[in-house]
Amino acid sequence: MPSTHAVAGLIARLHDPQYARWASQIRRTGGCRQPIHLRGHVSHLDPATGQRLHTYSTATEPDGILRVPCKTRRASRCPACAETYRADTYQLIRAGLVGGKGVPDSVTAHPCLFVTLTAPSFGTVHTRQEKNGTVLPCHARRDAATCPHGRVMSCTARHGSDEGCLGEPLCPDCYDYAGSVLFNAMSPELWRRLTEALRRRVAKLAGLTLRELREQAVISFAKVAEYQRRGVVHFHAVIRLDGPDGPASPPPAWATADALADAVRHAASAVAVTVPAAGDDPARVLRWGAQLDIREITMTGDLTEQAVAAYIAKYATKAAECVGTLDRRINPLDDLEAFNLRDHPRRLITECLRLGALDELADLRLVQWAHMLGFRGHFSTKSRRYSTTLGTLRAARTEHMRGEAITTGRLPLFDEDTVLVISHWEYAGQGHSAGDALLVSALTGNRLVDPGGRHES
Repeated sequence: MPSTHAVAGLIARLHDPQYARWASQIRRTGGCRQPIHLRGHVSHLDPATGQRLHTYSTATEPDGILRVPCKTRRASRCPACAETYRADTYQLIRAGLVGGKGVPDSVTAHPCLFVTLTAPSFGTVHTRQEKNGTVLPCHARRDAATCPHGRVMSCTARHGSDEGCLGEPLCPDCYDYAGSVLFNAMSPELWRRLTEALRRRVAKLAGLTLRELREQAVISFAKVAEYQRRGVVHFHAVIRLDGPDGPASPPPAWATADALADAVRHAASAVAVTVPAAGDDPARVLRWGAQLDIREITMTGDLTEQAVAAYIAKYATKAAECVGTLDRRINPLDDLEAFNLRDHPRRLITECLRLGALDELADLRLVQWAHMLGFRGHFSTKSRRYSTTLGTLRAARTEHMRGEAITTGRLPLFDEDTVLVISHWEYAGQGHSAGDALLVSALTGNRLVDPGGRHES
C-alpha cells in the first residue's frame, strides 16, 4: 500500500505545469527504474564565425535535470534497461550464427557448437529431477551413509521447482564452501586456458603448428556465465570454426564439427588452475566438472540459432539472485545477520570474506566480489571476430534516435563534423522519489517496487 508521502508526491507531480515534459523524459528512458540525473548544457557553435547554432540546457527541464537510462544489464536492478541489453546480446549472438550486422550469411555453413562447461561437485545438494514427466526423489538412498556431523545423506522429498532448499547442501558442515568460491574466482582463468588448449588441439588434429593454424582457420566464440542454485557458475558458449579472415572466409575442408567437438572435449579435460596454499587452507587444483555438454547448432531441429541466441541473451541479464545473495557490494563490517539471508548464501559470502583477508589470495579480490560469491569475470564475452559488438549496436541506436529528433524538430539539421560542440555535465542524483515511482509504474506498466534510489534534485 503506497504511503501518504508517496501519494502526496504523486499528486504534486500530476499538478506540475511541466508534467508532460517529465512524462516524456520517463518514456524516453524506457521506464528505467533508477535513471541517472544530469545537470548541464550543450552548445553547438559555428567554428568559423562563433555563431551559436543550437543550445540545450537542463535549466528548463522538470526539476532542472535530465533523466537518462542507467543502462545496467542486471534485470534485478532495472528490468527496462536489462531488456535492452538482452535484445542487443540476442542480435550479437544470432548474427554470429546466421549473418547480419556486418557478418555474411555464408557463416551458416561454418562448423558451430553449443558447449556447456560445469563446475565440479563441492558436496551433495538438494536437486529436482524429472523422468518422463515424473518428479524423482531428491537423493533417495537405501543404505545412505551418515556424515561425520551426524546427518543421513539422503533426501526422499520430491521438490517443487521453486523450493528454497534447491541447491543447498544436505550437510552444510560437509560442504566445501572454500572450493566453491575459489572455483568462481578462478573460472575466468580456466576459460582462458581452455581457449588456448582448444587452439593447440585443433592445430594438432590438423597436423599444423599454431602459426600455420592461424593462416588456415580461426576459432571464434561467444559465452555467458550462469549461476547454478548451489552458487557456482558454469559457462554456455558458442564456438565456431572460421577461415583465416574470420566469418567472411570459409573454413578449410578438415575443419568439421566433429573435429571441433573432439578438441573441446580434450581441452576441457586437460586444463587446470592451481590456487596456492593460504593460511590453514591447502593448495588446490581446480578443473572443469565432469558434466560437459556439446551439441551442434543447426538451422533446423531443436537447437536452432534462435534458441541458442535467446538462451544466452537471457542469462546475460542475470546475476546470482537465484542463489539468494545480495545485489550490491558488501562491506566487511556489515552484519550479515541483518540481511535475512538463507544459511547457504550467507556461508558462501562469509567464506569469501574469510579467504579474501588472506594475503596469499589478495589478488582474487574475494572481499570486493563477495556479493557475487567470488566470481569477478564478465558475464558475457566474445572473441573479436565472432560478430558485431555491443558498442556498434548502441551507436546505431544513438544515430537512429538523433535522426528521429531531427525529423521531429527537436534538433536542427546540421552535420556534427562541421560544428564545435561545447558541453558541461554533472551528476545530480539517481532514482525516483516515492511519488514518481508510482507514476512511472503507471506510465510504463513496470511492476511497482520500493524505489530505493538515491534521489536528489
